[in-house]
Amino acid sequence: MSDPHERRRAALRSTLRDRGLDALLIGDLRNLRYLTGFTGSNGALLVHVDGDDRTVFCTDGRYQEQSAEQVAGLERVIDRASARALAARAAADRLAAVGFESQHVTVDGLDALTRAAEGVELVRAPQLVEALRLVKDDTEVEALRQACAIADTALADLIAEGGLRPGRTERDVARELDDRMRDHGAAAPAFDTIVATGANSAIPHHRPTDAVLRTGDFVKLDFGALLHGYHSDMTRTLVLGAPSDWQQEIYDLVAASQAAGTAALAPGVAVSAVDAAARQVIEAAGRGEQFLHGLGHGVGLQIHEAPSLAKTGEGTLSAGMAVTVEPGVYLSGLGGVRIEDTLVVRDTHPELLTQTTKQLMVV
Repeated sequence: MSDPHERRRAALRSTLRDRGLDALLIGDLRNLRYLTGFTGSNGALLVHVDGDDRTVFCTDGRYQEQSAEQVAGLERVIDRASARALAARAAADRLAAVGFESQHVTVDGLDALTRAAEGVELVRAPQLVEALRLVKDDTEVEALRQACAIADTALADLIAEGGLRPGRTERDVARELDDRMRDHGAAAPAFDTIVATGANSAIPHHRPTDAVLRTGDFVKLDFGALLHGYHSDMTRTLVLGAPSDWQQEIYDLVAASQAAGTAALAPGVAVSAVDAAARQVIEAAGRGEQFLHGLGHGVGLQIHEAPSLAKTGEGTLSAGMAVTVEPGVYLSGLGGVRIEDTLVVRDTHPELLTQTTKQLMVV
């Protein structure tokens, strides 16, 4: 079974058997892409427990040719109301119990599905596909690897060609960084790029403004590339000119915390324990209250997905999970540091996908 989408559907069927479901109705576009490769803006999939011979994909007429190429091998139906059409198909096929993605279906949407699937028991089945998406296969890791490489190259070019210099604005830098990622093959930025200079770097999710970069400022860059539907995520904090003592101090502290969090990544480790490994470094320095967020998150078809590496995070890590490790220390009104990598959990040691140096860069 060489096609990754076919393998993923087979894995999903094992879950359906365990749940006693005849099929699962899927309408979330990210889950559709994961299971079929379809990249359009409207569609649904009825994954039958008995195999692809009874699995049906539906989209509207805009994507008739596109779906013929991307969803080859599955029966295709053309209908604008894709989910309702497949619910009616489940009724026509006399399926007894069909799961649906209750986390993505509105109350009104469920009413419509219920009317269409007369005689079928619709069963809430949240997060079944997302549970499979937790562990990335080789195809997914390669997409993430390439997306991270694009971001690394874009930042290297930005620095080498003088894009980070006093007198430029945060918006100038953000626009150029986004353009450079596209120039290197990204479909788009993975999310709204953060550029934060001076005191703004103490705001974890600052939005770029017309604030001007000045000598002596920290400049925090949080950005990523979107490629083949997969998101990279990296943060680097640089300084314009020689760092002051306080800047070097908190940079070194965050770097030590980030190294501790990275070292804790291993199969079977509780996600909360990974957060604790990094957080205790900052707390021991008396700056625990200035670490304002969780340590990291899963990344893949969404920029933020499970697992959550946080105090309140639940579950344990498995080999193949792609996560970020991104501690920060933020001194209000003065400046802040965050260092973030995207990594893949492995049986031996984590695979680092973001390759830009974590030494404090002086530009």
